[in-house]
Amino acid sequence: MSAHDAVSMPMAPAGLRVGLFGGTFNPAHAAHRAASLLALKRLQLDRIWWLVTPGNPLKDNWDLPSVQERVTFARHVAHHPLIDVTGVETTLGTRYSYETVSRLVERMPRVRFVWIMGADNLAHFARWQRWRGLAGLVPMAVVDRLGDSLCATSSRAAQALAPYRVPEEKAAALADMAPPAWTFLHGLKSPISSTEIRAARRMPAADATGAVPPRP
Repeated sequence: MSAHDAVSMPMAPAGLRVGLFGGTFNPAHAAHRAASLLALKRLQLDRIWWLVTPGNPLKDNWDLPSVQERVTFARHVAHHPLIDVTGVETTLGTRYSYETVSRLVERMPRVRFVWIMGADNLAHFARWQRWRGLAGLVPMAVVDRLGDSLCATSSRAAQALAPYRVPEEKAAALADMAPPAWTFLHGLKSPISSTEIRAARRMPAADATGAVPPRP
């Protein structure tokens, strides 16, 4: 895959219902795929775009692999005809989710975008730059995460956006609703996280008894 291919804009004809799933994807894993498939079905979307960001402004990105590396691996993990993986933020020159979504809406005003995020992100959503603005750009769907439900739904952002919450049974119509509008999708309780995968990769191998050998 060429560097240009990794950061190119997916095709989206007018009227297409597209879920936007942003993150560093460091690395992409099965829970990302499962959340996407749940959103495709429950929100009646036509496609999901994984937006592989150059770096998370709220995290330390010093050891972050290149966008091309992460896009390549994410495409291997996604392996689905309705999931497009792109590092298009590099092309757009955007850093924050609000900027990215604003640019996409401006370029493709007739595409019905829905922002998708895990419940762990809703818990900290109020720390995002212009989070209220993002909620006002496109409808949003929050996918449940193991252990994150209560913290997410009681968070500052969830409380502020409570008047705009859509009952889960109406999730299929979310893409057609005027923002702000959001719903919480239950049914996915995967314990997998990119942070834990990275931590496991850094740990020394255990011996046959399960004990970790001391560092030299």
